[in-house]
Amino acid sequence: MATRTDTSAGTRRRGPERFRRHRLNAEINVTPLVDVMLVLLIVFMIAAPLLSVGVPVELPKTDARSLPSQQEPITITVDREGAVFLQDREVTLDLLVERLRAIAGNGYEERIYLRADESSDYGAVMKVMARVNAAGFSNLGLVTDPVSQ
Repeated sequence: MATRTDTSAGTRRRGPERFRRHRLNAEINVTPLVDVMLVLLIVFMIAAPLLSVGVPVELPKTDARSLPSQQEPITITVDREGAVFLQDREVTLDLLVERLRAIAGNGYEERIYLRADESSDYGAVMKVMARVNAAGFSNLGLVTDPVSQ
């Protein structure tokens, strides 16, 4: 009895022999990854300046160095017209201390930054500072812009 071992073009190879000609490509194509990363970089470069504190004011220019900060600070802003903002929401001077106590996580040792427009009324800024200090918050810092040289 004769066995047939004919491998003509009409028969299909089975088993591991069919993978000998066409090996799988195990390389990773990084081109789409690079494209996505470049798009994300551009998006974050455009969006980063928009994430600053919400109330626009013209800060006075000084040579003072910035203080190190580990977390987002509590910010009180006095604008040109004398309106007072806690973070980015407007508050009255009477409600300022009450809301400040509500959001101060570290109690009276919480660092509070006071931002005031360069052309704002000095008396309005001093009223805010006096209220915050009288409420027991002693860690108050004034925010300025650096002097351009």
